[in-house]
Amino acid sequence: MSDEREEFLRVARRAREAAAGLAPLPRSAKDAALNRIADALVTAAPEIVKANEADVARARGNGTSEYMIDRLSLSEERIAAIADAVRKVAALPDPVGETVRGNVLPNGLELRQVRVPLGVVGIIYEGRPNVTVDAAALCLKSGNVAMLRGSSSAYDSNTVLVEVMQGALTGTEVPPDAVQLVPGTSRESVKHLMRARGLVDVLIPRGGASLISSVVEESTVPVIETGVGNCAVYVDAAADADTALDILLNAKTQRPSVCNAAETFLVHADIADTFVPRALEALESAGVTVHGDERIRSFGANVVEATEDDWYAEYLSLDIAARVVDSLDDAVAHIRRYGSGHTEAIVTTSQPAAKRFVALVDSAAVMVNASTRFTDGEEFGFGAEIGISTQKLHARGPMGLPELTSTKYVVTGEGHVRG
Repeated sequence: MSDEREEFLRVARRAREAAAGLAPLPRSAKDAALNRIADALVTAAPEIVKANEADVARARGNGTSEYMIDRLSLSEERIAAIADAVRKVAALPDPVGETVRGNVLPNGLELRQVRVPLGVVGIIYEGRPNVTVDAAALCLKSGNVAMLRGSSSAYDSNTVLVEVMQGALTGTEVPPDAVQLVPGTSRESVKHLMRARGLVDVLIPRGGASLISSVVEESTVPVIETGVGNCAVYVDAAADADTALDILLNAKTQRPSVCNAAETFLVHADIADTFVPRALEALESAGVTVHGDERIRSFGANVVEATEDDWYAEYLSLDIAARVVDSLDDAVAHIRRYGSGHTEAIVTTSQPAAKRFVALVDSAAVMVNASTRFTDGEEFGFGAEIGISTQKLHARGPMGLPELTSTKYVVTGEGHVRG
């Protein structure tokens, strides 16, 4: 067995033991620990920034884009914001122990289904070291141990961040081993986490399509898929053009690099003659490149010809695929074939059209006359999220604290025996 594998197993076993001590703790203990973490991050900001500077320098030397450098970079101001986010998590309601449902059976047994932590949650993520703290805070609040495996590009930053959090937990009721960094920066260290069935209860990959696909295909630990968003905005025949234009521009341009940004827009043929020219002009003014089908291209000289790959694309950039459809059902068929099951929107003044779209579209979130950008834990009022699940088992959509729990049944009797 390799030294790296042995070190991983030592860390994972400590995490497993910590999970047993963390799960029964009351909210007060977890909140106190989270607030200590927030304070410790602020105090250690200079040390964290110094480690981060080494990561940034290494990334620049490797030719990393400035966009990715920005995602990697930490400043004292950013660390203060991360600490504030931890305090907000501490202020959220604790889902652990909540009764999901309960009743008294005809035989007198009292039955309750209550929320319990998942246990040891592995997080595999790219780039941003702020995820190290965000994920750890959400896991701790929901009674889970966090096993964190960030990208090798942020290893120095993540190492210091985890050391600061573990130090803050020392002396609290929360075991310091409740926050763990997966040792090593090699591809093998990721595989150790993905194959730690029995030590790790669930994996949550956060990143691009290739990362998520790799984890899903190679992991023996159960995986909750998050993040990939090929989101569509459908402009119905009965749409108000001004409303549709506002929603389309917001969905595409407000923050194009996130999973709930629109990557496709579909427009009903009955409104195409009046709406498409306006949409193309507005998108071009906003710096968006439109990849269109033949009918879309007939309305604008600067439209790029769409390929089959464009319909599947999660651009995460100022690009959008566009198609004219002959009916609402054609729009739904396009979404079902090419979409990722994240978020779709319909713009319409027709209630029957809206109801049909909602009934037929099988995505984690469906918007009626609203931007796709609203699919977000904070926007939904959850306070925070670990990611947006696009699968159907366990959790779907923005995953807040309740989605980081499972349930168990508590059955109370008075000497009941089954006949």
